[in-house]
Amino acid sequence: MSSYRCKSVGVVGSGIQGVCTAYQLLKKNIPVTIFDKTDPLNPEYKMASYGNAGHFSPYAVLQFNRPDILNDVPKMLFSSTGPLALKWNYVHKMVPWFVEYLKNCNKKSMLHTAKYMHQILNLSIDAYEEILKEIDTTNLIEKKGIIYVWTNKNLKSRNLEIKVRNDLGIKQKFLSTNEILKLEPNLSPVFDAGVIYEDAMHARSPHGILKKIFKLFINKGGKFIKAEVKKINQINFNQTEIVTEKQSYKFEKSVIACGAFSKKITDQLGENIPLDTERGYHVHFKHMDKLIERPVIFLDRGFGLTPMNQGLRAVGTVELGGLKNPPSKKRIKYLIRCAKELLPQLDKHEDEWLGFRPTLPDFLPIIGPSKKNKNIIYAFGHHHLGWTLGAITGKIVSGIIAEEKTNLDLSPYSSARFN
Repeated sequence: MSSYRCKSVGVVGSGIQGVCTAYQLLKKNIPVTIFDKTDPLNPEYKMASYGNAGHFSPYAVLQFNRPDILNDVPKMLFSSTGPLALKWNYVHKMVPWFVEYLKNCNKKSMLHTAKYMHQILNLSIDAYEEILKEIDTTNLIEKKGIIYVWTNKNLKSRNLEIKVRNDLGIKQKFLSTNEILKLEPNLSPVFDAGVIYEDAMHARSPHGILKKIFKLFINKGGKFIKAEVKKINQINFNQTEIVTEKQSYKFEKSVIACGAFSKKITDQLGENIPLDTERGYHVHFKHMDKLIERPVIFLDRGFGLTPMNQGLRAVGTVELGGLKNPPSKKRIKYLIRCAKELLPQLDKHEDEWLGFRPTLPDFLPIIGPSKKNKNIIYAFGHHHLGWTLGAITGKIVSGIIAEEKTNLDLSPYSSARFN
């Protein structure tokens, strides 16, 4: 434990990263204010912490910086029926990201990412359990595991995933088609095999959980200012300033935890971080959540189904197209087609949603101090795992701010790797 105590912290972002970080700081008796133009308690709240797949996925160590995927990217991009799409009007803006991605798409980088994703993923569920025991999670969490299914088409990729997870000691139980159908009898047998991660769990309402943690933060004395942050400055060695459209606020330290929207602020701080966004979609099939017991992900199609309080949520696909392009009807149609392939009994859908996953080209998040401004701490870039990593990121960042010792190696998450 450190004897130092930070006097005040401003956190930019009221999604799961920001709220968990703010709450952990409050538990250390550090005064905290969260800033966001969107209030998590607003019933119309529709950010990433609302619309994600709801999976707590401690096993998800492998990402897209894999040589086996690189060969398939052109094929996927030019297919209207694949899990990957590109908004062509955005290609020129993604060039810096693609250049870094190609540098990181090799076996060595893949294993480096897997190792350091595993370091934090391995602690992710325990970090959540710590917070979840302080709120009422009735009808909000189910612990029935998560199933992945696949066809024999890409067995080389499947074998690679299995080996990397085995080498890291991740528990996985393999299932034949019949074993999957025993667990989920309503699925259409369009797959050849699968795996269940029995220790995984899922949210029946990610937004419901976010709201509970946010209320806990407010009830324990945390503050929230509903305003858009225009910039952050480090004024001197122990003071930062958060500037909104109306006024500026002074804190000893500030945290940037606004997901895909973080780049605007880091660019102003003079850090050239190649953060971009993977656009993900969801739809709901109302009153259909009882068709499956637990989330099912179809790897060949890059999509999944999660039973939620709003119905059965079909979620997924990756679309590269930035923050400003309108939603793509083709992506929504793709999701619906995939969902009905697995569950032909599905009827009409509702709630078409588009959200933004903040993604870095090496698929590791940025967690730690800004390279040029030590009192500004980063907590963003968690791509598909923002939901899973919320609580552990909060613990790590609060520890950095309180200057506590850690036995984790945090250097791989530093922004310095891009500068």
